[in-house]
Amino acid sequence: MTETSDTWTVAGRTFTSRLIVGTGKYKDFAQNAAAVEASGAEIVTVAVRRVNISDPSAPMLTDFIDPGKITYLPNTAGCFTADEAIRTLRLAREAGGWDLVKLEVLGEARTLYPDMRETLKACEVLAKEGFAPMVYCVDDPIAAKQLEEAGAVAVMPLGAPIGSGLGIQNRVTIRLIVEGANVPVLVDAGVGTASDAAVAMELGCDGVLMNTAIAEAKDPLRMARAMRLAVEAGRDAYLSGRMGTRKYADPSSPLAGLI
Repeated sequence: MTETSDTWTVAGRTFTSRLIVGTGKYKDFAQNAAAVEASGAEIVTVAVRRVNISDPSAPMLTDFIDPGKITYLPNTAGCFTADEAIRTLRLAREAGGWDLVKLEVLGEARTLYPDMRETLKACEVLAKEGFAPMVYCVDDPIAAKQLEEAGAVAVMPLGAPIGSGLGIQNRVTIRLIVEGANVPVLVDAGVGTASDAAVAMELGCDGVLMNTAIAEAKDPLRMARAMRLAVEAGRDAYLSGRMGTRKYADPSSPLAGLI
């Protein structure tokens, strides 16, 4: 299999890179754009309520990251009710024509955990209005399936709390979500370093979304490259079919016929 043949598709759009990066916490738009290029990402998330994407009188992200080359994924960061999230994405569609969107409805400011009741409500409304929502959710296979049935085009379970850098805390539930899903599964939130991204891919996820892990690294561009390589390595490891685990040692060289 060649590197370019292993693509993934969401809502009819096909991508080669399985790494999605954010557009927050960078020192400026130029650094953000350089990190996106180093990461090889083809999709960037944009917080509609926090990043200027439509006011030409102020600095615009689109001046640095070309929406003709990189797919913008407007998200509802900072929304705490279904109504807020729905209104935000309607505005995004009016401003830029976007229908592939990232939905997140938070339950509280301290943990930034998703409110699944409000998230499910928003997902149903948005899907009926013609949006293609990729949805941030708890790492719960039942909730993930409910979102899929409500019209989510991808489910995005958290690996750990947003911005925590703790890595994937529950590999079992992420694997169960992957096994039960008929839409792409992407780990969203909690990735801190390259090994975390590799683990997500080794579990069979279709991709990984991150922001803080790159933006807050001492060298964001080098970390962006590391994340790109980790995602590729983790994907290759998953496709290759890892060896089984054993309770005891098993020699690499046969013992028979020793001199």
